[in-house]
Amino acid sequence: MYAITIPEPGGPEALVWAEVPDPVPGEGEVLVEVVASAVNRADLLQRQGFYNPPPGASPYPGLECAGRITALGPGVSGWAVGDEVCALLSGGGYAEQVVVPAGQLLPVPEGVDLVTAAALPEVTSTVWSNVFMIAHLRPGETLLAHGGSSGIGTMAIQLAKAVGAKVAVTAGSKEKLEFCGELGADVLINYREQDFVEEIERATDGAGADVILDNMGAKYLDRNVRSLAVNGRLAIIGMQGGVKGELNIATLLNKRAAVTATSLRARPAAEKASIVAAVREHVWPLIGGGHVRPIVDRTVPMRDAAAAHRVLEESGHIGKVLLTR
Repeated sequence: MYAITIPEPGGPEALVWAEVPDPVPGEGEVLVEVVASAVNRADLLQRQGFYNPPPGASPYPGLECAGRITALGPGVSGWAVGDEVCALLSGGGYAEQVVVPAGQLLPVPEGVDLVTAAALPEVTSTVWSNVFMIAHLRPGETLLAHGGSSGIGTMAIQLAKAVGAKVAVTAGSKEKLEFCGELGADVLINYREQDFVEEIERATDGAGADVILDNMGAKYLDRNVRSLAVNGRLAIIGMQGGVKGELNIATLLNKRAAVTATSLRARPAAEKASIVAAVREHVWPLIGGGHVRPIVDRTVPMRDAAAAHRVLEESGHIGKVLLTR
């Protein structure tokens, strides 16, 4: 088969479409013929040499895909050759075929085509596990989602609104904020022109955000904690703003708040399967009912993955960038 390889870390040009050995499903795994994959920030870090795949994972980038099952490994039940699926991966999505643990498979949601389904596994798993399973966002509470126009952000807006929460977002342009508003965001904050701490205080009458979903890390740490409500929960899922920040413990104590940080890729298969099962139970009906939808900015041929990486690096996109076979 062919896959996007990374012979040497570097810029987008480091991505090379090359012939590689065919993968073979093992115990509890299936082989999927990939129709589409999606680009995530983690893929850019892997390309640059900063985010190696976990032990045993495919060396090729790509943390999600959609396609058709072509073979079942020993011990797999509940799936059949020919099933159209999307899947959460530890790697290998930028390829013609990929092996997937059966617990990380999802059926294509009702009303979603197979290519578009590739936009769903990573964002739904990330948002549901962090905002709902860990931070326990409840109806009537306020969620602040940084990077509201990203794939993660656009999904967070929709899921939070679907459960009856108020949503505030940050983004860097009028166009992106307007799109977030169309998805249901109540408070639109341009981080280039406004202080989100002040805007959250104003929007909540001084109470603060109950849950904050943060992709920036160190750069926003202090301001995020100051923006939390009493008993607030900060969920850190990225480090685009650096890895080392200063935390005011007194502020955290006074707010009786919590700070959590998670990554999805390196979790054990059983944990991923539990998250995927929760997504199928809680999110898939919302998508099938038309309450939540995947947001796709554009599709790019997989062999031209370098062009898709440049799109993400320029941050001009809204939603997901997909790679198609």
